[in-house]
Amino acid sequence: MRLFNKVLGLLTLQALFCLASASEKNHKYGDNEAVVLWVNKVGPYNNPQETYNYYYLPFCKPFPDKKAEHSWGGLGEVLQGNELINSQLEINFKVPLNKKVICSQTLSTEHVSTFEQAVQRQYWYELFLDDLPIWGFVGEAKKDKNGQEAIYIYTHKAFDISYNKDKIIQVNLTSDDPVLLEDGAKLTFTYSVTWYPTSVPFARRFERYLDYSFFEHKIHWFSIFNSFMMVMFLTGLVAIILMRTLRKDYARYAKSDDDMESLERDLNEESGWKLVHGDVFRPPRNLVLLAACVGTGMQLALLSLAVILLTIAGNYFEERGTILTAFIVCYALTSFWGGYTSGGFYARNDGKHWIRAMLLTACLFPGVCFAIAFSLNTIAIFYHSLAAVPFGYIMAVILLWSFISFPLCLIGTVIGRNWNSVPNNPCRVKRIPSPIPDRAWYLHPWSICLAGGLLPFGSIFIEMYFIFTSFWGYKVYYVYGFMLLVVLILMIVTASVTIVGTYFLLNAENYHWQWTSFGMSSSTALYVFLYSIHYFLFKTKMSGLFQTCFYFGYMSMFCIGLSLMCGAVGYLGAAAFVRTIYRNGSVTELRVTPTRVAAVFGSSNSGFAFAFQAATSGSTSHQQHAGTRSEFGSAAPRDKKRVEISGLAAPAGAACVCEQVAACNRQTRHRAPLAAVNQCCHVLIAYRCDLHDGTVAGACIHICMRVLLWVRGYEARPCSMELAKGSV
Repeated sequence: MRLFNKVLGLLTLQALFCLASASEKNHKYGDNEAVVLWVNKVGPYNNPQETYNYYYLPFCKPFPDKKAEHSWGGLGEVLQGNELINSQLEINFKVPLNKKVICSQTLSTEHVSTFEQAVQRQYWYELFLDDLPIWGFVGEAKKDKNGQEAIYIYTHKAFDISYNKDKIIQVNLTSDDPVLLEDGAKLTFTYSVTWYPTSVPFARRFERYLDYSFFEHKIHWFSIFNSFMMVMFLTGLVAIILMRTLRKDYARYAKSDDDMESLERDLNEESGWKLVHGDVFRPPRNLVLLAACVGTGMQLALLSLAVILLTIAGNYFEERGTILTAFIVCYALTSFWGGYTSGGFYARNDGKHWIRAMLLTACLFPGVCFAIAFSLNTIAIFYHSLAAVPFGYIMAVILLWSFISFPLCLIGTVIGRNWNSVPNNPCRVKRIPSPIPDRAWYLHPWSICLAGGLLPFGSIFIEMYFIFTSFWGYKVYYVYGFMLLVVLILMIVTASVTIVGTYFLLNAENYHWQWTSFGMSSSTALYVFLYSIHYFLFKTKMSGLFQTCFYFGYMSMFCIGLSLMCGAVGYLGAAAFVRTIYRNGSVTELRVTPTRVAAVFGSSNSGFAFAFQAATSGSTSHQQHAGTRSEFGSAAPRDKKRVEISGLAAPAGAACVCEQVAACNRQTRHRAPLAAVNQCCHVLIAYRCDLHDGTVAGACIHICMRVLLWVRGYEARPCSMELAKGSV
């Protein structure tokens, strides 16, 4: 245990030091002080991840008997496949050096074959001098006099180094002296160093690696403007729904009590999101998985914003592997937020197995990434590539998750269950789920999910091109201000689209909105993955099993994380929208009041008056508002007394109502679609009367109302079952 604690402490300190804006070296040199040139890796130019140790190619060494000196960087640097080895070349600060021999070698048949393959595949190599990257090609292919291809290898490296006072500013490499590759040829590798003073300040020395013409192109600015206009449009659309459509719906159900036409319309034309108020807050299916997805998604959203802000503040793109290290450390620290969100969500939905939810939240994204990374690491080991992560660093990541990420997720879950577990739903949930009517194909959840990701993908499409080109095309991505703006736009567009889609779904009387809203927003990642396939086929020249596996493995991890983040943002936006509309609309639902009854049937109808009073007895306030579940308290009297109303009998007791309503429900659910149900059954289903918890007064009143409408000549017919005298 002590060993684990020491390892964990060292890893944490190392990660914190790697996150510092400056290197552990001060980059200052005295005259004639030694400057180390590090060799890093080689690999085919078209396959960025297929890299090997510099001496994978049969280059000779200045001192072959001397043990190689390695520079092991931070966690992120190793995970990115870097292995710096001292080149053993003599370079001193401000000391020019003419052509000097590095080493000589005679090529064997095997050496010639290896070099030929490297040149044909356009192998490049990477060096580092004072943390400045240097790139060069191994050789080139030329046509000889006979028109046949001849392979040449560069044997001379000319270093042009610029300095400002005591600091190195720029390093340029020129490869020269190509020698024809042939069996038995003798190669003599040489190098030279030239020093030039410059006025460029040290703070701007990395600017030469930034492609301003590419990243600050007009199309980049246009894409940001286009995304901003999309945000304006979608937020305006959501505002219209909230301010006009919903206001109109509220007004429809807040008509004056003496409006007879309003009553008739309410009874015959009831439809839309208001009908599912008793089911809309029902806990979703697969609650544990949804809680883990929402919690992990919110953690990734916070993580993305944190890493982007840290990179903007510290220019982390200038240091090798620093961004990846920041990502890993910040993921571990933000696990508390993931556990808090997941635990609170699970508790608010009456979850009983919170430990399962916590374990899945802690393991979901890391587990998927580890499974993919393990497969890729196996391939890299088989190819002897630098992309293979050493076992020690794998254990470092596992320990970081075990001792920081997992405990923080557990603490967050416990706090979320205790501090953020009050449901506070504006509508109560019925015990029996209501049937969902059949709708057109474009109102099915899968259609809404597929359509929901198009606009968010459109808002980030151009930025995806710049990010892909940076990651897969040897460009340094530095416009993290653009990225921050695009991420914020993505979140706003995702939430807006999900709100609109959820509104359409609820209007279709489908109350399974939780998974649909998550799928709507997470489908953005599907389109990003499809775009990555297009980019791989038409924008790159990648080839081979190794690079193909790494490309789609990395893109899979990226798209899974993006889907969880967008899904969580979309779900929380939809949840806030649903809670808002039902909170505002819960007191303006259809009301069957004595005033409305008198307007239709007359105040002298003693039979209905008896039924109405019997159904609403037990509370004086219930005699004013009836017809919805939230407006009834005490149950109707449970005697079997009946009263004659215009020649037909209407039940006044709960026992009489339950049998007929249950039969009507069974008929509607199992034999006929909702649209074909006659008027009486439509009312019983539409108002979702709950018959299993004693609050059946509303059902009794609706039956009485329907019978009386039918008797007095309105076009409202009773249930398809016969309304015999003495029964309903």
